Amino acid sequence: MGESRNANPGPAAPAQKPRDRRWQGAALVVLAGGFVLWIASERWRNAHFDWSAFAASFLKLDWCWVTAAAALGLLSYYGRALRWAVMLKPLRPRASVWGLFGATAIGFMSIVLLGRPGEFVRPYLISIKERVPFSSQMAAWFLERICDLLAVLVLFGVALIEIDSSRAGLSPKLAWVFQTGGYILGILGAVCVVILVMLSRFSGTMRKRLVEGLSFLPPRYHEKTERIVTAFIEGTAAMQDNASAFWLFFYTIAEWTVIVLCFLCLFRAYGAAAPFGLRDVLIFQGFVSFGSILQIPGLGGGVQIASIVVLTEMFHLPLALATGMAIMIWFISFLVIVPPGVLLACHEGLNWRKLRELKKRAEACAAPAAAPCPGAENGGI
Repeated sequence: MGESRNANPGPAAPAQKPRDRRWQGAALVVLAGGFVLWIASERWRNAHFDWSAFAASFLKLDWCWVTAAAALGLLSYYGRALRWAVMLKPLRPRASVWGLFGATAIGFMSIVLLGRPGEFVRPYLISIKERVPFSSQMAAWFLERICDLLAVLVLFGVALIEIDSSRAGLSPKLAWVFQTGGYILGILGAVCVVILVMLSRFSGTMRKRLVEGLSFLPPRYHEKTERIVTAFIEGTAAMQDNASAFWLFFYTIAEWTVIVLCFLCLFRAYGAAAPFGLRDVLIFQGFVSFGSILQIPGLGGGVQIASIVVLTEMFHLPLALATGMAIMIWFISFLVIVPPGVLLACHEGLNWRKLRELKKRAEACAAPAAAPCPGAENGGI
């Protein structure tokens, strides 16, 4: 028996492929981050960094405005829980908003500590708590991403429109780049609208076409795929009800309004940035929102660099002040949810080891050929 087991190493080989792909993805992120850092260092290598001004940017903060910004930052996460409750309503009409907020806090804490793969923790936790299929919650996550992308596109569109009448100064070449970016954003926005319309009006037809298109699969895999597609459509069922669709868009607008107000309070906390108006904050928010795409575990990355570039190159603030503001923006945008996330994770009995295990299980469930998620049926974590 032992020899036959040793002579058949075949099953172990496929396990290396996902690991290789993860390493390749991590290498691409590191290379992209290194390239961005190299550009930034080349740009600011000869610039004199005033460490005393950097320290003063924290010492002279108006902490009343910082506290208000932190409170609004936490409120935006609660708004995400309210929006998720709307998306969950077709499957669980009376879902616990507090439970959804707990899963949201733990999920975003996982993103900060574990990087982008932590995105799967939140829908996985919600699927366990509410006893619904994991694929339906991944569909809700996808719908949330579409709504947030639309909001960011609107913000960035406003930034491109209002940039000439703001404090930002641009060269003709940079203005042309932004104009071209505006057309690209218009196309992306149109794609998002088409997806939302198809989900709200043609979900049954989409399900039928997808299932029929995958009829070439073996019966066992076809049945599994059909269950996943059905659960996915169920997860986006909120778009099929006019009232739910209204509340979905309402909470999206409310959430991003709170985020803009959060940034406005943060700007008010700095003397040099206090004169910045709502138009300037909208421009800054629109540009920096794209920086959040690159997230390095425990460090962030994209938000800080994008903030420094926008503040120095467009609003002409000193590098030391811009760096201090970028760190505070990162803290308010990402780290503010970590303490509540840690407390709620401890309340759920999740330590660091269990959190990493939960992330791996969520990643496994999110894989295209995943088996039924362990623990999702019996509610166990």
